[in-house]
Amino acid sequence: MATSKNILDEARATIKQIDIDEARRMLEKPDTVLIDVRESDEWRQGHIPQAIGIPRGFLELRVEEKVPDHKTPVILQCASGTRSLLAARALRELGYDNIYNLTGGFNAWKDRGLPWVADRAFTQDELTRYSRHFVIPEVGETGQAKLLDSKVLILGTGALGSPSSLYLAAAGVGTIGLVDFDVVDMSNLQRQIIHAVDRVGTLKTESAQIQIKSLNPGIKVIRHDLRLSSENVMDIVKDYDVVVNCGDNFPTRYLINDACVFLKKPLVDGAIFRFEGNATVFYPAAGGPCYRCLYPEPAPPDMAPSCAEAGVLGALPGVIGSIEALEAIKLILGAGKPLVGKMVYFDTLSSDYVRVLKIRKNPNCPVCSDHPTQTTLIDYEAFCGLAAPANGSDAHAVAAGR
Repeated sequence: MATSKNILDEARATIKQIDIDEARRMLEKPDTVLIDVRESDEWRQGHIPQAIGIPRGFLELRVEEKVPDHKTPVILQCASGTRSLLAARALRELGYDNIYNLTGGFNAWKDRGLPWVADRAFTQDELTRYSRHFVIPEVGETGQAKLLDSKVLILGTGALGSPSSLYLAAAGVGTIGLVDFDVVDMSNLQRQIIHAVDRVGTLKTESAQIQIKSLNPGIKVIRHDLRLSSENVMDIVKDYDVVVNCGDNFPTRYLINDACVFLKKPLVDGAIFRFEGNATVFYPAAGGPCYRCLYPEPAPPDMAPSCAEAGVLGALPGVIGSIEALEAIKLILGAGKPLVGKMVYFDTLSSDYVRVLKIRKNPNCPVCSDHPTQTTLIDYEAFCGLAAPANGSDAHAVAAGR
């Protein structure tokens, strides 16, 4: 009958054992992969910089996501070399040809004084709260640390700002900035789910802060109880990693677009109108278009009525605002492909329902082209043909895909 000793002896006879010096030589080649099979708490306390962490219990399930080519040279490593030896044996059975076991493991590496890194130390509450993120390969502990260290500015705490801010807070975005100057009105509650009846008459930023903190007390909320203008927008936006536009008027949309272009910040944008909505990412620094590429000039006011004038189905902002939050999270994680150069368009009364539209960069854009004609902020009320700034902070009622 097989014993653990028999199994280890058999593995040593079939798996090539390498020392630290040989492992370092192999890791100088770009095709070599180092997999650390220790548990998450061990990895968190310190690991080799080049290593990919896959706990032993998940190795067979996840290895092909990280190493799809079975001929890739793979070094297995644990704390001392025993668990990784058994892991190497398992990979050999899966058909991986070039498998090596690092004798001495991480302990020997660390004792030699070689470079190692320690990940963010999560609190017990964070380990529990974000446990569903930790098991997603594209997020994991590294991605969650990025989220916790990130700063997202949300323009408008109305219909779109409600789901966006709540989902970003739930995801663990460490700092959320809220820009608004309006107060909660009873008519808002049909769609602005971050607010409540007992907060009618309260500043929307204050109401949103209360709800965000009740959902995730660890999130830092910075309130900007003001109207964005050419005088203050650059100072506010510069401290954030991603801007999510949930604003409600043309001057603000052009203002925040130009500020993000000048500061090279990604701008997640959403809009709703009755049963229609859209979402996209304006990010010229990543090769995509800006808002000015799509809308060089504002439409006449009668072509873009407000939610109060045209109405909006209450559930629609939940969809568009959630997509905005998702795009912001993807940008922070560097996961997948953000909606740069593409727009998700919803027509909820159509049988097609959802379409993805391409948005092309305008080579003659006055703001984001190679030879821009506008390099500073301007008077956006005058540009939009308005005598004074428009009030309110509900989602901008631009006809989706217009």
